Amino acid sequence: MDRPGELRRRIAALGFDEVRYAAAAPMAANGLRDWLAAGHQADMRWMDRTAEKRLAPDLVLPGVRSIIALGVSYWPGGGSAGGGRPQFARYALYSDYHDTIRPGLEKAGRILEELYGACSADYRFYVDTGPVLERAWAARAGIGFSGKNAMLISRRHGNALLLAAILTRVELPPDPPLPGRGGPRDAVGLFCGKCSRCLDACPTRAFPAPGVVDARRCISYQTIENRGAIPRELRSGIGTRVFGCDVCLEVCPWNRFARAGRRLLLAARSGPARLSWAELLEMTPEAFGALFRGTPVKRLKYAGFMRNACIAAGNTGDLSLLPRVARLAAHDLPLVRAHAVWAVRRLAGAGAPAWLSAARAAETDPSVLDEYAPDESARPPAT
Repeated sequence: MDRPGELRRRIAALGFDEVRYAAAAPMAANGLRDWLAAGHQADMRWMDRTAEKRLAPDLVLPGVRSIIALGVSYWPGGGSAGGGRPQFARYALYSDYHDTIRPGLEKAGRILEELYGACSADYRFYVDTGPVLERAWAARAGIGFSGKNAMLISRRHGNALLLAAILTRVELPPDPPLPGRGGPRDAVGLFCGKCSRCLDACPTRAFPAPGVVDARRCISYQTIENRGAIPRELRSGIGTRVFGCDVCLEVCPWNRFARAGRRLLLAARSGPARLSWAELLEMTPEAFGALFRGTPVKRLKYAGFMRNACIAAGNTGDLSLLPRVARLAAHDLPLVRAHAVWAVRRLAGAGAPAWLSAARAAETDPSVLDEYAPDESARPPAT
């Protein structure tokens, strides 16, 4: 029996759109270490603590011999989401993929045990939660290549693959990476050519070099990982995005070849996509918990969500939202009040003091008071 082929077939049947193998040799260290040394990880200090494990898989699973690189496409077909409503990254319109993909990984482990006589100690699996460079392994196994947007780009799935990996002591025949064009097969932008659409389109200029993301300027980092105030100079670039950003993914020409994914390991959630601006700005902690329970958005917590809501509303240019945004300037949470003040000033311009007079008179928190200071980034968007 062709056990590697049978393993691939049965894992794919679980709902994984890509199943490929790589030899568990150490990764080149320079890229990750240079990125960390430059501070591009922002305050994601777990990246520093786990750097060595990410580069050497045998530190994660002693005796590891192979990596099973897996991909789940979430490409729905069609254009970008938005339509005048609050924007969420595409993957946030599903139940949390960490939760829905994990059962598939558990079943894949049992298939590995059945076919190879392995035990549970002979493998470990991760879906974007452990010290594993899933994108690098996917590129090494030939699922795609590292794009200039630092994403794994597949010639079959475009930029819409959720990645997972199984580290195993079972030795599997490695699949080849994509053939190079005269350069290293792991080079950034292997099939990008002269295209720089992703770099040019980034609203906050988060790419200091092709394939390098400075998290400190990245909208996804700022709207998800950052728990405090979002730097003022970045707020206008966030646009109407409440959670994450897909700009550098969606402008990629490779998406025109992408096919709608099977989504067998995903569960669509229609609630976020239907959210109106009124519902967004009047969200209570209870409503937040009910709407986003079981989705990636829950990671934000209520305070971060409302912080992002204020920025997004401030960038709409929609003056009809002013009453709701102004009410948030008197919110219980200082983080929300601070960003609501910015949003009112951005929407109302010279008329902002009238909208904020009561909130300003009652304010005592220094971080919020600082938002009342003159600031060019709070100017209304150009019409």
